[in-house]
Amino acid sequence: MASKKIRALISGGGIAGPVLAYWLSKGGIECTVIERAKELRLEGQVIDIRSTGVEVVRKMGLEEIIRSKTTHEEGLYFVDRENRERAFFPVDDNGESFTCDIEIMRGVLATIFYEAIKDQVKYVFGDYITSIKETSEKCTVEFKNGPAQDYDIVVAADGWGSKARDMVLQTPYDPIQSLHQYIAYFSIPWEESDGTCSRWYNAPGGLSMLLRPDGKEWTRAYLNITNSTHPDLTDRKRFQKLDRSQQKALLHEIFKDAGWEAPRTLAAMDTTHDFYMQETVQVKIDRWTSELGRFAVIGDAAYCPSPISGMGTTCAIVGAYTLAGNILSHITNDASISSLKMAMEGYERDLRDGTPFTDILNKLGVKIGIKVDKGTTPIPNCPEGETATLGL
Repeated sequence: MASKKIRALISGGGIAGPVLAYWLSKGGIECTVIERAKELRLEGQVIDIRSTGVEVVRKMGLEEIIRSKTTHEEGLYFVDRENRERAFFPVDDNGESFTCDIEIMRGVLATIFYEAIKDQVKYVFGDYITSIKETSEKCTVEFKNGPAQDYDIVVAADGWGSKARDMVLQTPYDPIQSLHQYIAYFSIPWEESDGTCSRWYNAPGGLSMLLRPDGKEWTRAYLNITNSTHPDLTDRKRFQKLDRSQQKALLHEIFKDAGWEAPRTLAAMDTTHDFYMQETVQVKIDRWTSELGRFAVIGDAAYCPSPISGMGTTCAIVGAYTLAGNILSHITNDASISSLKMAMEGYERDLRDGTPFTDILNKLGVKIGIKVDKGTTPIPNCPEGETATLGL
């Protein structure tokens, strides 16, 4: 373990970044988390934590508080236009159903991680990386607002559209692969008919709606559009130019005749406090680390399986955990390039060799798996010899 303050910069303050900062700071590394948003970003969907992801948050001492903040969703109904139940999938503690035992709002989980590390880690909000110059000695990073600084390690955890990733891991192909789907997330007031289970409705024209109750105050609404021929949804750059009011107008246009709960949902969307809309994509890239060994990507920036997989949060947590374990296992007091190369090679090897969730995500075109086994790469605060790996 390092005996001097080695400096790490983590771009992205969502899920993967704070988990990495938690473990690295426990190992004596000085961490800075930089977040483009002016404050902690709280919008987003209901997310779940499965399998080894639960083991990681347990080792962080956060399982109890996370479970206390879950939505307590009891399962998922598929319904028709008249709200008649056509199929039901109950909650499954083993993560083998649509609903698992840890379903939590993304913003709530991000807040829990932030509160766990804010006194040990430096946070910089409202700024972002504009350039990264990596050498065998250091990474020199320039920012939009702050002065340039040198770091021993830089990690991109800034989502599937990561700018930091593209600065260093330049590829001859686009690592972002569209699934030709767009999803809008927002909260609407809970009604008695929402109950305690999610309801999924499919409408003609590649449309679907999902309503997920969160206690008896809010219901989380999802509007899904697949294979649309609308000009604003066939060009990523064109969609990205739409502001929120234009996105909402687009959803009104597309869902106005969808039936079921569309009128209620669209009306509530106009005044919601947490509207967010994005394209559904996957990220596939040949390497998650630089050749020099001072730069890595984690979470959606590295291996986004898409929100519809239900695996993004678990992949982010376990990926961050695995990178931290390899860094703390191999790094020398002076953060030598040879020790960092070994750490990055271990990260690549461990994540690409896992198996348990591989079959699930292969169906989506991404090979990702998670396992806990007996290996040679110790993870901070784990029982002796235990490793967590995310295989891709």
